[in-house]
Amino acid sequence: MSRPATPFTAIVLAGERSPEDPVARAAGVRSKALTPVGGRPMVLRVLDALEAAREIGRIVLCGPDKSAIDQDKELRLRIGSAEVRWLESQRTPSSSTYHAMQSLPDSTPVLVTTADHALLTAEMVDYFCSGARQSQKDVVVGLALHELVTAKYPETKRTAIPLADGSYCSCNLFAFLTNEARTAALFWRRVESQRKKTLRVIAAFGWLNLLRYLLKRPSLEDGLERISHRIGLRAGAVLLPFPEAAVDVDTLSDWKLVESIVAGQIS
Repeated sequence: MSRPATPFTAIVLAGERSPEDPVARAAGVRSKALTPVGGRPMVLRVLDALEAAREIGRIVLCGPDKSAIDQDKELRLRIGSAEVRWLESQRTPSSSTYHAMQSLPDSTPVLVTTADHALLTAEMVDYFCSGARQSQKDVVVGLALHELVTAKYPETKRTAIPLADGSYCSCNLFAFLTNEARTAALFWRRVESQRKKTLRVIAAFGWLNLLRYLLKRPSLEDGLERISHRIGLRAGAVLLPFPEAAVDVDTLSDWKLVESIVAGQIS
């Protein structure tokens, strides 16, 4: 199938959250993005998936730093041949996202994902991007039901937000479909440091919403309506049917799990 008339530009966040990342240290690499999974650096697995996806046109890689890029010949060649545009990572993921989006045409829909999304596939990317387009929203997040993830991978520990109609895990897939949506990256700065602390994230959207959450948890639809009102944009979600979409490599145990999943796919 051919690409859409206006394909997404993918932004891959590959900066370091800390100079001594335990996964990178255990793997013996200069950046966590270069951690091998199935013998291949995670960031290259992500780039492979994006390049194979019908919905993706261009790719922008934010980070890792040049010393890390020099450690991997294939990554260095991809950037050098203009297959992938490299930008220096900013201080935070939201800053990197906002900085990268400023260099893109206003009409370009943007997909944001992360370099540690080692199980990402072209099928996941196309499913999410297609659903985001059909949503008619400004900004869309990819989610998976927590029970879907734990049913297949009971050993994994995923951060989930419990709502009235289920608990949801992030899939590290975010779509910015309009020029106005790009302002959401500015709001993201306020909540990204609290991304693992559910109540503080909810509080950032207003204390009334926090009180409502504590007294009676909203449904996903109600929650998205409240978020839309708070940020002044139409917010939506795409539920992905792939449990692997919610499994990234945050910890050493995540790395071990992802390695085992890939080994099972290869065998």
